[in-house]
Amino acid sequence: MQQWNRVTQLTGIHYPLFQGGMAWVAEARLAAAVSNGGGLGIIAAANVPPDLLDQQLRLVRQLTTRPFGVNIMLLSPTANEAIELAAEHRVPVVTTGAGMPGKVIERLKPLGTVVIPVIASVAHAERVAKQGADAVIAEGLESGGHIGEITTFALVPQVVDAVSIPVIAAGGIADGRGIAAAFALGAEGVQVGTRFVCAEECHAHPRYKEMILKASDRSTVVTGRSTGHPVRSLKNKLTHRFDELERSGASVEEVEALGSGKLRAAVMDGDVEWGSVMSGQCAGMIREIAPAAVLVRRLFEEAAAACGRLGSLENPLQQLGKEVPR
Repeated sequence: MQQWNRVTQLTGIHYPLFQGGMAWVAEARLAAAVSNGGGLGIIAAANVPPDLLDQQLRLVRQLTTRPFGVNIMLLSPTANEAIELAAEHRVPVVTTGAGMPGKVIERLKPLGTVVIPVIASVAHAERVAKQGADAVIAEGLESGGHIGEITTFALVPQVVDAVSIPVIAAGGIADGRGIAAAFALGAEGVQVGTRFVCAEECHAHPRYKEMILKASDRSTVVTGRSTGHPVRSLKNKLTHRFDELERSGASVEEVEALGSGKLRAAVMDGDVEWGSVMSGQCAGMIREIAPAAVLVRRLFEEAAAACGRLGSLENPLQQLGKEVPR
């Protein structure tokens, strides 16, 4: 795979799969497990205090010798410290979100770090490509957490057509069929988030995982649209309260205050009623907890099987490509 795929060549991984940089979820043990399985494990810098992020970066080096990444949220008050720690530790890959990555590219690319921003529109992809991004992660609104406005199925091919750098598809991908579909759309890799919440190595609270395992296709909801920063999560008492506030015309400050600290409450404390149980729409496809390495391998076995099934359509599709008989 490394001989033909630009994502694997760029990052040095075996499978062109990134584990999502989920705040409070994506820490060193999960990242190392995914990397050891052949994908790219990612540690979420989020709002993590610099001393704790430093510990995480030291730990991941103890747990894996393979490439790993760090996700830096550019609007975080600790973003500058995270950038400097990435430089100090010579992090192989940095993904970015919530802003333009110019300062990350300027600081880290000269050190050999691969910089890959998460984008939610063609215009955003074009801007970061001009800034020097090595690739982009095109994330559709099916994803969990903070979302954009365009679906993965519509976003990915438009981004592929707009930029020359590799495109990694994200949002709603939880099995090999999603990977096959992403490659059919022109992506050269995928990012998977929610599926890895239910990895054995993920430290998310068991109640958080159980809520994902019990989810159906309609279990997620988007809140916070009035703030300009919509979030997808599983329905619970918190999302119901968000809905009440937004329908009543509550101020942005009041809505944002309701969400403060709620993700940590769900992930760490297991409060799945009043915590923010962020999850993608693919939650309804997840039915078991398994080791991260098993999940990585299985995803690509499923993708190969999906492509094999498509092979049986080759002749009919060729016939459909011909002119209608006169």
